[in-house]
Amino acid sequence: MSNHWFVLCLFVGVFAAAFTGTGLVRQYSLRKGVMDNPNHRSSHVYPTPRGGGAAIVFAFLVGLLIQQLWFGFNGFLITLMLGALAVAAIGFVDDHRHVPARIRFLIHVLAATVVVLAVPSPVELDLGLASLYVTGMLLPLVALGVVWLLNLTNFMDGIDGIAGVQTCAGCGLVALLLLTAGAPSDLFCPPVLLALSSLGFLCWNFPPAKIFMGDVGSGTLGLLFGGLAWWHASADSKWLYVWLIILGVFVVDATYTLLRRAAQGEKLSLPHRSHAYQHATQRLGSHRKVTLGVLAIILLWLAPWAALVAFSVLNGMLALLIAYAPLLACAVYLRAGQADSFKFNHS
Repeated sequence: MSNHWFVLCLFVGVFAAAFTGTGLVRQYSLRKGVMDNPNHRSSHVYPTPRGGGAAIVFAFLVGLLIQQLWFGFNGFLITLMLGALAVAAIGFVDDHRHVPARIRFLIHVLAATVVVLAVPSPVELDLGLASLYVTGMLLPLVALGVVWLLNLTNFMDGIDGIAGVQTCAGCGLVALLLLTAGAPSDLFCPPVLLALSSLGFLCWNFPPAKIFMGDVGSGTLGLLFGGLAWWHASADSKWLYVWLIILGVFVVDATYTLLRRAAQGEKLSLPHRSHAYQHATQRLGSHRKVTLGVLAIILLWLAPWAALVAFSVLNGMLALLIAYAPLLACAVYLRAGQADSFKFNHS
């Protein structure tokens, strides 16, 4: 079998595994009572099985392992797989019964640190007016950034389809830009596998969702976003900006909401429902409209700026600031970080 046919079969197989796996997880969750029941901070009406993200993780990791068996092993990707397994495992347990926050945080920090340290070459970060080699004592800051990305992905997985759309469209766009910009071929395959794994899950999760991702999926996706972004940055720091631009909706909404709540003196560990996307869902009365709106923002606004960076037309830092500006304005307009009186929604 030629390499091209192998890659095509791998891609189809990963999608099929994620789609089939999600259905199997749904049956398991219904049988075992692993349900997300509506409460005062929910955006859904009916009890819904959770844990479907396990199918994403399984399909992606198996696909990545098969890729490496065919093309050769990569030390960083092996480490990323182990980190993803650790985060997925603690998320799986948390989906079944509560795990103390300090234990989850410890696992997240350890996984993020190991993944960041596994990147084989130092990143020379282009800051626009100067460059900075990110080594030594700066690496823990990168690890904390990955931990934040891991957690914010979990925070943003609050309505039907939103995390699946971000993963599928975002990773697909990053892979397309890597391919067309002439990046090394080994950088291209993992984001494609992640996009296809998420697409298989999204077939079940698109509004109205038949199953939720759960912590097993959302936390692992955040780690994979951060790990792949930092690995790609070691080839050229512009790819870090490409990732951050493509993930802009999640990054801006979650970060602004956290800062706003902190400024108001709220206890940040308490559950809340004050993200911009949650306010938008309440105003529009529809999960589908907000999820499709996020998709439109990624494709029509963020993707062009990411492309300008990928093709070295525009400095990454400048493009990031331009891309984030209207997202921040939307978060302010939608009163992110401020509590509202919500009603249940499911559409």
